Formats: sequence, C-alpha cells, structure tokens
Amino acid sequence: MDRWRGRVALVTGASAGIGASIARALAEHGMKVVGCSRNTANIEKLREEINSKTGGGFVTAIPCDVSKEEEVLAMFEKIRADPNLGRVDVCINNAGLAHDAPILTGDTGIKEWRHMFEVNVFGLLMCTKESFKLMRENNIDDGHIILINSMSGIRQVKNKGGHCYGATKFAVTALREGIRNELRELKSGIRISQICPGLVETEFASRHYDKAHAENVYSEIKCLQPDDIKDAVLYVLSAPRHVEVNDVMMRPTQQVF
Repeated sequence: MDRWRGRVALVTGASAGIGASIARALAEHGMKVVGCSRNTANIEKLREEINSKTGGGFVTAIPCDVSKEEEVLAMFEKIRADPNLGRVDVCINNAGLAHDAPILTGDTGIKEWRHMFEVNVFGLLMCTKESFKLMRENNIDDGHIILINSMSGIRQVKNKGGHCYGATKFAVTALREGIRNELRELKSGIRISQICPGLVETEFASRHYDKAHAENVYSEIKCLQPDDIKDAVLYVLSAPRHVEVNDVMMRPTQQVF
C-alpha cells in the first residue's frame, strides 16, 4: 500500500458499515479519503474520528446522494477545486441499497425498483465516469476503480423480495467487464475490480427488512464483517501493477446459497 500514500481515494456510502471500514483503513495507510454519503451527521463523525489519529492520511466529508446527478457533479467539482485534493486516484463505489420489492406480487413497485437502479447502477456509473475523467485530467495511468458488488450479482436468491435488487447487481457485474474492455481499448493502465460479498453484518438488512428480521438473518450463521471486505479492498489495491484482480467472491463459511 505504500505507493498509495498521499494519493486520493473516493469512497461512496462511507458513513457506516463497509464504506466506513474502507475509508478508515485507507486513511490509516496515508491516503487522502473523500467520504461521501447522504448521512451528513455520520460522515462528519467519521471525519472527526479518523482525522484525530496520526497516520498521514485524512478524510474529507462531502454530503452526496449518488442517485442525483447534480449532487454527484457538484461533489466532483469540490474535489477538483480543493487544493488538498484536486484528483481521484482510487474510486470505490460502495453506495448501495435494497428494497423488499417482489416483481409480480406485493404492494411495492416502480418507485422501489427505480430507486435501486438509480443508486446501485446509475450512481455507480456516474461516479466511475467522473473519477475516470479526473484521472485523465491529471495524467493518472495507474488508478484503480473498485465496485463493491454482491453475491447477488453472481446468482439469484430464492427470496422473491430480492430479485430486482439482484438484477441491479447483475448489471454491476456486466458493467465491470464493460469498463474493463473500454480501459483496454484506450490502452489505459487504470484497473477495474469488483468484490462480491455474501452476508455481511451491517445496517443493510435492517434497512431492507424490519429490525427483528435483520437480527434473525445475522444470528443464523457467523457472517462476514465490514473489515473482511476492507481486507479484500486492500488486497486488490496491493496487487502489482501488472496484476488486475477483476473479481473477488467471498461468503461466510457457513453460508449455503
């Protein structure tokens, strides 16, 4: 990780869970981390926590809803104009959400489906494109784009409420390969990776379901923890420049599906 010291990483969805763990680790390795989230209170708390420690890196908190194009573009203008930043060397697309929204039955529908695609797919696309644009502006040819995907982007679950969510994650898998192809066509040294975790114990399930159901999900087996995903990110970033780790799939040992 030494070669990343002093360089800039954007982490979306950085206020809690996986995003917070990644932001904390990158700052501890000396990176300048831009942490974005809709939750301004949590992101400021994270900034204060990380910046109070010594390690050479720091966190700049920028409120941003990645589903809104105007907020994404404004965030990148802030990065571009900040004399302590001015660039993006690593883009980690972590922001994501799910709704319990069956395709054929239930009371949910296009509002929930659209919301998942806006955050999980369009937000990821916008942050990736704008990060790449900043990399090119700064002649960065060794940058890295990381997509925090899901095992739901590899296989569909039997839970009908998660099928549309899975469709957004399958889209991310397709986009990872599409981005890789475009980078190779441009003869760029920028790398693209995706990490696909199974069950991770975060706030995700309590937002997707009710709190009691979420606690039941996480108590059935020993789940992955946010730091496990953080370790995978550090592994991907630490690979030699001639090595592009395209996919990391990881499940709890006890997870069946």
